[in-house]
Amino acid sequence: SFLFRLFPLREHGMNWRAKPLTCQEIQAFRKSKEVMDRFLRAYKLMLGFYGINLVNEETGEVERAENWRERFENLNRFSHNNLRITRILKCLGEMGYEDYQVHLVKFFLTETLVEETLPNVERSALDYFLFTVRSKEKRRELIHYAWQHFKPQSSFVWGPRDKLQKYR
Repeated sequence: SFLFRLFPLREHGMNWRAKPLTCQEIQAFRKSKEVMDRFLRAYKLMLGFYGINLVNEETGEVERAENWRERFENLNRFSHNNLRITRILKCLGEMGYEDYQVHLVKFFLTETLVEETLPNVERSALDYFLFTVRSKEKRRELIHYAWQHFKPQSSFVWGPRDKLQKYR
């Protein structure tokens, strides 16, 4: 499928005919400026489709695009987008864009838990997006951030309450 070619992974996705990447292929991709430039263009294109702009290519910082309202409506209506976002997040990790993962996951946690603009994405953000983040430390920070904003806090199941309360 289109997304498999743009965001390949080392695991099978929904299309079982698509061959997963090998570690050698990933290393070759990461060494190719042309491949990485294309990857970044594809990432920006998909972000745009979801109503998000990449603000800083160095850090991976993102923000709402001008057309965010109509694009978020699409995200809320069609849950298959959540699978695609999970795939993109995993691929960011494979391609060495771990900081991009953190910014995109935090963006979705903010929009779902704080701004409450993406209620139908909340579950995927907590169950899947969070756990694509490669850095254990950054993932812990994000889980703590989610816990701080989750309502009701007593129903938060994505981390041990005692550790969340003592975090930092």
